[in-house]
Amino acid sequence: MISAEQNDRITRTGPGMPAGALLRRYWQPVALREELEGERPLRPVKVLGQDLVLFRDDHGRLGLVDRDCPHRGADLAFGRLEDGGLRCPFHGWLFDVEGRLREAPAEPDDSPLLSRLRQRAYPVVERAGAIWGYLGPGEPPPFPALDPFVAPDSHVFAFKGWIECNWLQALEVGIDPAHASFLHRFFEDEDPSAAYGKQFRSASADSSIPMTRVMREACRPRISVEPSEHGLRLTALREVDADRLHVRITNLVFPQAFVIPLSQEMAIMQYHVPVDDTHNYWYAFFTSFGAPVDKATMRAQRLALYELPDYRPRRHRGNQWGFDASEQRTRTYTGMGEDINVHDQWAIESQGPIQDRTREHLATSDRAISANRRLLNRAIDTVAAGGTPPGILDAEAAARLRGPVTVDGLCAPEDWPQYWRDVDARRRAGCDWWRASGAPAELVEPVPEPAHRDR
Repeated sequence: MISAEQNDRITRTGPGMPAGALLRRYWQPVALREELEGERPLRPVKVLGQDLVLFRDDHGRLGLVDRDCPHRGADLAFGRLEDGGLRCPFHGWLFDVEGRLREAPAEPDDSPLLSRLRQRAYPVVERAGAIWGYLGPGEPPPFPALDPFVAPDSHVFAFKGWIECNWLQALEVGIDPAHASFLHRFFEDEDPSAAYGKQFRSASADSSIPMTRVMREACRPRISVEPSEHGLRLTALREVDADRLHVRITNLVFPQAFVIPLSQEMAIMQYHVPVDDTHNYWYAFFTSFGAPVDKATMRAQRLALYELPDYRPRRHRGNQWGFDASEQRTRTYTGMGEDINVHDQWAIESQGPIQDRTREHLATSDRAISANRRLLNRAIDTVAAGGTPPGILDAEAAARLRGPVTVDGLCAPEDWPQYWRDVDARRRAGCDWWRASGAPAELVEPVPEPAHRDR
């Protein structure tokens, strides 16, 4: 348990809040690239409790500005994209992507407003199929050379989804290795290719055994958590039998993302971005180390469960997340269909808008949850003291950062400390775009079996 004050400290991210000051030091995905396609490339967005307007001007440049016009507060989400900027329909004031006032047609030609007035604007870039904004002080940090930011566009697919709860409880489900044995349990082993979301039915590396069977039958993993240059590395070991051990390596990329294997050729990096304190978007970046991603198919699969234009789920609290008691008895553990995002959505939304952590009782399988909260609190203290939090790197260090490693496979019990490293090295050695990047095939040094493990 933690106190209500401690809970507020790590969950509330609006302007002036401790966690908000921390998250503003990092790039935030604010929209998918596809959201600015079409005849009017403009969208209102809300990030960390701030109302903003994202747009692409008629020269193709991106802008991210406060939503209220600095003249008299009219809504710039209804602005006109013309003459190299965003024009407020109220009095015709024109702002460029850097927030400079270019025209104030009703004012004198020599008005001092043109030289001194600026709309607050934020740095914005495109990466991995998404548009990212920096809402913090000073210059934004360089992007780290992590897999989705290094891979070519052909090998990365980005999507997002709306969640009605606080960002932290949404993130925490992704760094909880134990829950997959229950929440994502299927009673039948099938071909996972029919629909995204069935990835726990696919086979682990070096095995024909479906992962769902491993998760179902070995539901008490030995979990260890280690600090890494990304944040935290999570290892979950499941004993299949006397001769085989299931090894699953996942990661926390501090402060808002987790990275998990989707299949032997694909990994997912998923960010949880606060809209406000009681809503967030997940942004998932699927990176293929094999063939190019079939984006049309993956997008169609996602749109079967999410509605445009706001990417809201079709299954939600209002329809009980699609719960079916008959299905729960015969097909799935939750009775909420086969898409694991729906399962996660129920788990985190049912905790309430902001989980009341004064009533929780963490267990040994929650080692990563505890480690991340300690990391969060230390980073909040660092920012409050004027320091640099974890993951904010200079250009040289950001260019060197790679990975992170994700692995799901079976090996002999005594081989696992080296096995997961070898699996990742083989995958990267066989990846055309990875070899072309000039990056090393091996990303990590061997890690000995942790001294502290949860059974």
